[in-house]
Amino acid sequence: MDAAMLEERSPTPRRKRAGQNPAKRRQIIEGAYRVFLEQGFDAASMNDITREAGVSKGTIYVYFDNKLDLFEALIDDGRQAYTAGLAGLLSPDTPPAQALAAYGLAMLKLVTRRDVVRAQRSVISMSERLPDLGRRFHQAGPELTRALVARFLEQAKLKSGPAAKDPNLAAQLFVDMCVGYSSRERLYGKDEDGISDEAARRIVAMAVEMVLGPDAQN
Repeated sequence: MDAAMLEERSPTPRRKRAGQNPAKRRQIIEGAYRVFLEQGFDAASMNDITREAGVSKGTIYVYFDNKLDLFEALIDDGRQAYTAGLAGLLSPDTPPAQALAAYGLAMLKLVTRRDVVRAQRSVISMSERLPDLGRRFHQAGPELTRALVARFLEQAKLKSGPAAKDPNLAAQLFVDMCVGYSSRERLYGKDEDGISDEAARRIVAMAVEMVLGPDAQN
């Protein structure tokens, strides 16, 4: 096994790290994020990350075992930030149509952001040889999104419409309708400037109507 493959190896299960300083960990994470976005996972090295983060290599290894471990930590941190930010839009105190519209719009804007698109491309390029990483990314993104919407629809106790019949399937379809096509456009290099606010609102409004029914009220 060569040095590059050794650098990619990640422990299973993930052990508790020796580093205990949240600010230092965040400094490393942010430096790694910039390097991965600029160079991609394969081209990036721990030396590159060391320079960008402004720490010693020894310090990095106190917090992370290797490059893959660091990349996985980025995914975990992204999931936590996503949950803390977007999930709050699905409030049970907000009318379902209004909450779904706000959530769908924020979700669409997020997944078509340039840095998020580049992260998706990196994961896809790595998934053939590191399928566990691809699954982890999917669970932290699309699957988490679907689960949050499904739980919201279940708790809303809707009386009619597709979401009342099957909240889980309705959640899956809602997410796909909001972000699927637009996300793929960005992923494959089309529409690099992103989606306009007007177009995003139209997409999300129709998705809300299709899962809640035409009589849904804001």
